[in-house]
Amino acid sequence: MNKEILRLALPNILSNLTIPLLGMVDLYLMGHLNSSLFMGAVALGGVIFNFIYWGFSFLRMSISGISAQSFGGGNRQEMALVLQRGLIIAVGGSVLLLLLQIPLAHVAFNLLEGSESVKEIAREYFFVRIWAAPAAISLMVFSGWFLGMQNSFYPMVISVAVNLVNVLCSIVFVRGLKMEAEGVALGSVVGQYFGLIMATYYFFRKYRWAWHYFTSRIDDLKKDFIRFMNVGRDIFIRTLGIIAVFTFFTSRSAGIGDITLAANSVLLQFLLFFSYFLDGFAYAAEAMVGRWFGAGKKIHLKLTIRLLFRWGAAMGILFTIVYAVAGKYLLLFFTDQTDVIERGIEFLPWVIILPVVSFGTYIWDGVYIGATASVAMRNSMVIAVLFFFFVPFYLLYPVMNNHALWLGMVLFMFARGVLLTILFPRLMK
Repeated sequence: MNKEILRLALPNILSNLTIPLLGMVDLYLMGHLNSSLFMGAVALGGVIFNFIYWGFSFLRMSISGISAQSFGGGNRQEMALVLQRGLIIAVGGSVLLLLLQIPLAHVAFNLLEGSESVKEIAREYFFVRIWAAPAAISLMVFSGWFLGMQNSFYPMVISVAVNLVNVLCSIVFVRGLKMEAEGVALGSVVGQYFGLIMATYYFFRKYRWAWHYFTSRIDDLKKDFIRFMNVGRDIFIRTLGIIAVFTFFTSRSAGIGDITLAANSVLLQFLLFFSYFLDGFAYAAEAMVGRWFGAGKKIHLKLTIRLLFRWGAAMGILFTIVYAVAGKYLLLFFTDQTDVIERGIEFLPWVIILPVVSFGTYIWDGVYIGATASVAMRNSMVIAVLFFFFVPFYLLYPVMNNHALWLGMVLFMFARGVLLTILFPRLMK
């Protein structure tokens, strides 16, 4: 069973490792320009796209779980229709985003805190990167579907290619063509469309059979569509909770000051680096748990979950040790600005403890997605956001200032894992 976990997890880990690399390179390029405003602007603009893309991530997660269950049950027609439904929603949603980009930007930048100088640069970044939306959202659908087919190799190759192309283009645009925030945004656009071309090629290379099950019959598309949307709705609400926390975190950092915004943005890369690593095991959980649910193999299910938690605990301990030993040196990689580094060191202890208190959250997410137990995910997220992030923050902010943000983040991550652990016996029944 460990071999099967690693077969699915390792390709996802390798592909996920290129995602924080992209964020690191963007921060590196902006951090070595002539002002810290560029780092804060890209972070602020990135918050909007986190909101957009995390909002659509319910497609990847619901498709992953449902298609894995169809795979376990051997239902080829439903496997294909899950993909078709997802692509229809992806295309419709992305076209709507492009049509509404101006009012969307107006609302977003009015809600976000930050200096006008930072916001002006962030707007330039936004109006370039928004054109990547159709490709980025469609890639979520393909990635979730490939994973449901127990194929983690294709998502790995596509993700690595997307992020390497993105990195190379960003370097060329910023360093070679002397572009600034628009350069890293344009790099994202090129990378995403390159990935969509790859995903389409791989689909027809191995899964051409699914194309023959695609249909224009509304009745066939509507079949099981309600279940698809119910699962998607709950995961969307769950994802909105994550978006609310990270958006508020970045926006409030900007409200505290440009230096704090830059420092917190760098430290968040530490958390994201760990999360993308653990997500490799979470993706393995989605595929395997969905498969065992679809096949009705309860013994295999329990063994898989037990082994996944052993891997998660080992990774949590490892990352805490690495951040404790090398955290200060990692800060130096992101920026050479002394004031940002000093501010980052002040809040580094919060980042050090995050891996050991949050690993369970990622593993449980994969388990619940594979089981399409979306109601429990939604309810636990609402509780964690309200009572373990916002309540502690508002109570303690007058005394702790930016430390209250980081305390809220630690409590939020820990509470999600605990709540999902409490709800698990009910899921098994």
